Amino acid sequence: MNIVKGFCLAVLAALFWGISGTFAQFLFQQRGINIEWMITMRLLISGFFLLFFAKFGEKSDLFEIWKNKKDAVQLIIFSITGMLAVQYTYFAAIKHSNAATATVLQYAGPVIIAIYLAFKNKRVPVLLEIIAIVLAVLGTVLLVTHGDISSLSISGAALFFGLASAVSLAIYTLQPVKLLSKYKSSLVIGWGMLCGGIVFSFVKAPWQVEGTWDLQALGYTAFIVILGTLVAFYAYLSAVKIIGGQKTSLLASMEPLSATILAVLWLNVSYSPVDWVGSLFIISTVFLLSIKTKKVKPIEEH
Repeated sequence: MNIVKGFCLAVLAALFWGISGTFAQFLFQQRGINIEWMITMRLLISGFFLLFFAKFGEKSDLFEIWKNKKDAVQLIIFSITGMLAVQYTYFAAIKHSNAATATVLQYAGPVIIAIYLAFKNKRVPVLLEIIAIVLAVLGTVLLVTHGDISSLSISGAALFFGLASAVSLAIYTLQPVKLLSKYKSSLVIGWGMLCGGIVFSFVKAPWQVEGTWDLQALGYTAFIVILGTLVAFYAYLSAVKIIGGQKTSLLASMEPLSATILAVLWLNVSYSPVDWVGSLFIISTVFLLSIKTKKVKPIEEH
C-alpha cells in the first residue's frame, strides 16, 4: 500500500509541476507578471503553510532543525542553492523560451547527478551512464538548435537558465538527503521555502506587484503557489522517502511530457519533430539511469 501511495505522490507532483510551468509561461509572457515576484510569493506562502501543517498536522517541533548548528547550516545552504536556485533558474528559462523547452532542459539533472556521483566515488561511469550522458548532450543540441548546429533556436539566456536549472535540480536532489533522513519532509521543505522566500524578498518584495491581473491570472497564480509548489514539492520528497529517489525521478519524467503537451496544445508553442526527438533523448536518460540503480534503497542511500 505504501508503494502505491509513493507512486501516486510522484505522479501527482510531476503533473502539478508540468501544469504550473505552462501556467507560469502564460503569466510571464501574456500578463507581464514579474518572475522574481512570483518566486518570492511562491516560496513565502507555500513555506508558511507547510510549516503550519508540520506544527498542527504532524505535531512537529518547528525549531528542532535549528537546534543543531550543522543541520541549520545545511538547511540554509539548501534554501539558497537548492530550493531558491531551482525555482529561479526554471522560471527564468520559461520566461526566455517556453515551459516545454525549460522543463525538458531541466531533466538533464539526473545525468549531472550520475556524473557527480562517479567523480565522488572515484570511478569511471558505467556503460549505461555513458549512453545517458551522450543522449542528454545530443538531446540538448537537437532541442536548442532544431537540428541546425550552426544556430540556436532559443536565446542564449534561455539555454543558460535551462542548463542552470538542471544543475540546480541535481543540487536540490542530493544536498538535503541527510536532513530528510533526520527530519520530516514538511520541516525541511517548509523552512527551505520560507528562508528562500525571505532571502528573495530583498530582490523583489511581496508588495511590488506588476503585470495585468484578472480572474484568470489570479487563478493560475493560486495554482502555481498552492498546487504547483506546496503540494507538488511535498508530494515529491514524500515519494522519495517511500519508494526512493530512483523510482521517484523515473515517475517525475511525466513532468516534461505534460508541460510539453499542454504548451503545444494550449499556448500554441511551436514544437518540431526534431524537438520531440531531442526531448525524448533527454527524458530517456532517466529510464537508463534507473536500470543501473534499480536496487537502490530509500533516500538514506543516495
